[in-house]
Amino acid sequence: MSYIVLLIGLGVLILLVAWLPMMLKELPLSLPIICVGLGYAAFAALPLDNPEPLAFPEATERLTELIVLVALMGAGLKLDRRIGWRRWIVTWRLLAVTMPLSILMIALIGWYWLDFPMAASILLGAALAPTDPVLASDIQVGPPKSGEEDEIRFSLTSEAGLNDGLAFPFVHVAIGVALLNGNPPWTMLLHWAAVDVAWKLAAGVGMGWLVGKLLAFVTFRVPNRANLSRTGDGFVSLGITLIAYGVTELAGGYGFVAVFVAALSLRDAERNNAYHERLHDFVEQTERLLMMLMLVLFGGTLAHGLLHPASWSTVGAALAILFVVRPLAGMAGLAGLAMPAGEKLAIGFFGIRGMGSFYYVAYALNAAEFDVPNALWAVTGLIVLLSILVHGITVTPVMRRIDRRRQAAAPLSAPSIHPRMEKAGVSPDP
Repeated sequence: MSYIVLLIGLGVLILLVAWLPMMLKELPLSLPIICVGLGYAAFAALPLDNPEPLAFPEATERLTELIVLVALMGAGLKLDRRIGWRRWIVTWRLLAVTMPLSILMIALIGWYWLDFPMAASILLGAALAPTDPVLASDIQVGPPKSGEEDEIRFSLTSEAGLNDGLAFPFVHVAIGVALLNGNPPWTMLLHWAAVDVAWKLAAGVGMGWLVGKLLAFVTFRVPNRANLSRTGDGFVSLGITLIAYGVTELAGGYGFVAVFVAALSLRDAERNNAYHERLHDFVEQTERLLMMLMLVLFGGTLAHGLLHPASWSTVGAALAILFVVRPLAGMAGLAGLAMPAGEKLAIGFFGIRGMGSFYYVAYALNAAEFDVPNALWAVTGLIVLLSILVHGITVTPVMRRIDRRRQAAAPLSAPSIHPRMEKAGVSPDP
């Protein structure tokens, strides 16, 4: 009987994947809010097992890993703007300034405010600093060649595509500290700098670019029937995702970085081919289905007490991380750019937390012993829940208002980017 109930539930979930985005388009609600609510209600009302992450550590890590991988491929495929220093200046600033500053401030909150050990504090910062590529879909650019690529949406999409991989070195610092056991840290730090930073990042970028170029050649350049784009099958994008991730991990690199770079490389090889839309559509549908499944399970953990270890101090720290740390770090990273203050604040505010944070906590807890695993999951779950609620409710009205202001201020022939951004070297041209 429970198996049949699960089948019915999966069928309802699939229908909701197709219907809910259209139904919620004009409402200040988001698909993640509905999914978490459904999961909470189902697990509270039915005799279902508690899906808490500490009881299923390997499954939690693998499921969140797959969701993030699919989201990274989708984020890379949808970007129309060619990669470049000046064209991506906002992204580089968010990665070089905002992200490290966020990690530092969150780690200090964990250390001083929550009284976490050093390793757990560093892990908290690394897990909660990146903008999530899964739950940030409502604030990302539109499908390939849709023209929905203003600076806010582009910056948050490209940032989410890269910073999930760039958080890995800091997660490894947390794991290394947890494994020290009183030994001097110098050997660990040297290994971290040489392997976890230099080699793994270089391998991630290099392997991702190479895989993207090779598969782009097979997809678009090989003549006649061997040309994969002739099939019209969107599920090729999933194959590219898994290949890029797998070969990079075998080479000892960061697979998350490789998947996003492979998507950029694939798109760059044949930028205007309509097949990119098919690839993107399939990967987006897969991402939504996996996301809804994970959020229903997340709602189930809430119904079974995931947040019970949280205190009022935890709530205060979560509010500070969401509404003080990320906006301040975002404004610091964008300081000096000739960009409207409202758009800077929007980029800072909409640094959404989600599946990537879950993945990093699960990954680290499976790699080393941390003293406060329940508290780590509680504060991470609380922050993700608050992000889902607050950002999900505000993103539609805020972005609608910003779009109206931009359209009113710009001439009819102006590009979709604010004209003052030209001074910062940002160009909307692909």
